[in-house]
Amino acid sequence: MNADELANVRAAYDREMRRDALPDTAGARVERAGAVVRQTADGPGWNGVLWSDLDEETADAEIAAQSAYFAGRGAGEFEWKLYGHDRPADLGGRLRAAGFVPEPAETLMVGRVDELAALPVEPPEGITLRAVTDEAGVDLMMDVHAKAFAAERPAIRHLLLTLLRDEPETLAAVVAMAGDTPVSAARMEMRPGSSFAGLWGGGTLPQWRGRGIYRLLVAHRARIAAARGIRYLQVDASPASRPILDRLGFAALGTTVPYVWTAKP
Repeated sequence: MNADELANVRAAYDREMRRDALPDTAGARVERAGAVVRQTADGPGWNGVLWSDLDEETADAEIAAQSAYFAGRGAGEFEWKLYGHDRPADLGGRLRAAGFVPEPAETLMVGRVDELAALPVEPPEGITLRAVTDEAGVDLMMDVHAKAFAAERPAIRHLLLTLLRDEPETLAAVVAMAGDTPVSAARMEMRPGSSFAGLWGGGTLPQWRGRGIYRLLVAHRARIAAARGIRYLQVDASPASRPILDRLGFAALGTTVPYVWTAKP
């Protein structure tokens, strides 16, 4: 993508996936509240700020207002998802001063679905793909994630089960199997009417890395997106994933950092 196309894609992403975002589940709510767009959800659902329109005069008051709002709802934590092009330029510093803790930075990357769907890939020897359509499939994904990322992710399990129950058409999840053993897993989330689908997960067991499974799962999901008429795939890429995505033809739109506020005990 050239510079003009990247600018246009980033503007479309900001508009569709942030300013005019849809809830990530049927039970969540997205609303415009003053100069921010936020999502609220009950239970283990995701709570946070998706988009903001702030400046040096308004930022601190808005940060305080959102902190008070989520605290008032009894949220144990919420996330302010900050992008490198958000304003004011020192918004990250202001969030830290207000008690938010930044998680590791990721790179916002976007690829064209038509190009990614055409990637010439074959499953590595001994690997088959299993579509996730039920709780048993979700448990296979969670097994992979626990081993690949060395962390349990109950909120992700809740999200997947909720989408499969309420909006299965918005989710495409897949597990790569070596015989009866799950060795890699990934998902794609597709909100109705959006030009973008989000790629998430992509965890592979250490002993199975470097064999082309990650590439296979990207192409597999791209073909599903192409059949739905989706134009772009989006990834919040870790430093480990970015080189692979670069080689597959993804382009960087900027950086993103989750800033997390946690309620005081």
